[in-house]
Amino acid sequence: MMHSHWRDCQEWRKSGLPLSTTSNEAAKLYDALLTQYTGWYDDDSVGGMEKTAKGLLSADPDFVMGRAIVNGLTAAGTAKSPLLDKQFSRELDDMVKLAESQPITPREKKHVEAVSLFSKGELNKATFVWEEILLDHPTDMLALKFAHDAYFYLGQARQMRDSVAAVMPSWNATIPLYGYLHGQLAFGLCETDHWREAEKYARKGLELIPRDGWATHALAHVMEMQGRPREGVAFLSNTIDDWTTCKWIACHNFWHWALYHIEQGEHAAALDIYDSEIGKRANSGQMLDIVDACSMLFRLELEGVKVGQERWDDVVEIVRPHVDDHLLVFNDSHFLMAFNGGKKKSYSDQLLESLRNFVANSEGAQRKRQQDGLPLLESLAAYAEGRYADAVDLINPHRYDIEKFGGSNAQVKPN
Repeated sequence: MMHSHWRDCQEWRKSGLPLSTTSNEAAKLYDALLTQYTGWYDDDSVGGMEKTAKGLLSADPDFVMGRAIVNGLTAAGTAKSPLLDKQFSRELDDMVKLAESQPITPREKKHVEAVSLFSKGELNKATFVWEEILLDHPTDMLALKFAHDAYFYLGQARQMRDSVAAVMPSWNATIPLYGYLHGQLAFGLCETDHWREAEKYARKGLELIPRDGWATHALAHVMEMQGRPREGVAFLSNTIDDWTTCKWIACHNFWHWALYHIEQGEHAAALDIYDSEIGKRANSGQMLDIVDACSMLFRLELEGVKVGQERWDDVVEIVRPHVDDHLLVFNDSHFLMAFNGGKKKSYSDQLLESLRNFVANSEGAQRKRQQDGLPLLESLAAYAEGRYADAVDLINPHRYDIEKFGGSNAQVKPN
């Protein structure tokens, strides 16, 4: 069942997760935004996630958790860097100052701390804080979901699995958003090669919430890992009316659908899905949609399919504004795939030079990740230039470490 009865201040207190606001409207919109984030969809009754976020901040501008969820969602989207986006940087600073000036709960203070750490690239430290929250408040879905995303970006599959498994005994079907736990656990189980258990939890999640796009995604991964592409195509096509309601994950599920076709040698079918869905959805500005487009074209070309300059040009224009972001190696590597595929060597060189400058002039965990990822990008560049021996020499020492740059097994360890 989809959660749509938004909780007011009193209901949040009764749940053991009190919010430091006197505005019932703000409390309800916080619930609405959290629900849409958890379910990967836009709820038309509240105008979708963007309008909900604006309404939340307007309902109570001093509501710290309102600031925390909105800024956390921006950071988790990995499309904005506070180092480059001054407005986002100010919003983060304002959130911290507001938290310091108010008598908010320890849980809320920790949320602000975690979001601030995440936005600075300190993803590991942020997960430690969210896990501290979950020790005392295991039904805090925002802490669980933000940690889930951070573990994914860090390539920490066991932590992603165990974080959900640890809190499930504290939940029950009467707690809003309970059904989504099953898809979250299923994905962690799949990424740690427990495919049978993953399928069980994914199917249970879909039994509880048929429109759970993340549970659909988890089951798609199981079928991918077990070499069941025909079954995967049938599954996604038969349930398309359910999971396409989840616009924030729909493009990626279409990516899985196209991948099934590639594995069966059905390249034209994969390209059709790219043209009708993936390529168009990449214009959303959402980073997951963008990297899906880069990846799919690159995979098709590796299969010997000439995807054409026009498709590459479209993706290059979407990617170009992010050349200096350097938020995740996973993202940067996909940007380079686009520049290489589009034969835009000057853009590739610009990205690599920008990355080297970032490594030389930055500090902290984000710098370390980008430094470790530099050989991967240099290898991709060498491959694009036909320097295949150099590409192998660059990547060979790091080939067992690729997963630490984030992404799923299907993305970084293709069969």
